[in-house]
Amino acid sequence: MEQIDSDYEYRAAARQEPGEAELKKRFNWLYVIPILGSLWLLFLFVAAVFQVPISAVVNPIMTIMILIFLLMGGLLFWALAPKSNR
Repeated sequence: MEQIDSDYEYRAAARQEPGEAELKKRFNWLYVIPILGSLWLLFLFVAAVFQVPISAVVNPIMTIMILIFLLMGGLLFWALAPKSNR
């Protein structure tokens, strides 16, 4: 009796088009957004614990966060864009 090849993931990866892997790599840029948010929360936590005045920092950081939010929308649009050959 013949053994059944159940290694489906290997066969699916072998048939994957080269452009398909590039499309999945587009979403890696989106990891920057939570990292920056985590750094901001860490900064706020440290400022609260050590009672550091941050009034001079809040306005520029909030402006940067609004720009990052708009950038995130653009990155999502770019990452979800269909292939050019369709």
